Amino acid sequence: MDEARVDAIDALLPQTQCRRCGYDGCRPYAEAIAAGETDINRCPPGGDATVERLAALTGETVKPIDPECGDASIPKVAFIREAECIGCTRCIQVCPTDAIIGAAKQMHTVIEFDCTGCELCVPACPVDCIDMPESGAESGQPLWPPQRTIDAERAARARELFEARRRRLNQKTTRRRRSNRHDATVDAREDAAAGSADKKATIADAIARAKARRTP
Repeated sequence: MDEARVDAIDALLPQTQCRRCGYDGCRPYAEAIAAGETDINRCPPGGDATVERLAALTGETVKPIDPECGDASIPKVAFIREAECIGCTRCIQVCPTDAIIGAAKQMHTVIEFDCTGCELCVPACPVDCIDMPESGAESGQPLWPPQRTIDAERAARARELFEARRRRLNQKTTRRRRSNRHDATVDAREDAAAGSADKKATIADAIARAKARRTP
């Protein structure tokens, strides 16, 4: 795959990592576009402006956002009604940019600048205490500008956080697999040792019985 082409496409995406396009993040979506596996109109957060930029880059035809992916929406920031938060950490687990902080059974809150407005935390919350308000008046939560071109600084920050989170999770998975392999090896050795001892005891018993039969 032409990585330079993927990089160019990825640079035009808003890096919300919302998965509305059907891929696990903006980079996988960029790879699919570069490979000709999907269309350029599957990014609602990017809106028509992103479709136009992608069309100019790829030579594809400009078309409306695919309704299957949702409507182009105003970028928003998640807001947790902290008094209702039960500290289950489910929102933290799904946030693609680690923009939610808190601990188990403790109140959570959102780092406004790092929130991409992906909305993945909303369905994850079991007590429905996360809002995506369209105006700051009701929550006091600072929001992204209602109408804007893609903010390059935010996009770069979101990409950096997303990649850092993915690396961390991969490291955890690797450590877990190594630990599981170690435990499995230890168990196998213990089973083998136990089996060996049992075999020796069985053989010793058989020899003793044979000797007993030969003794007058």
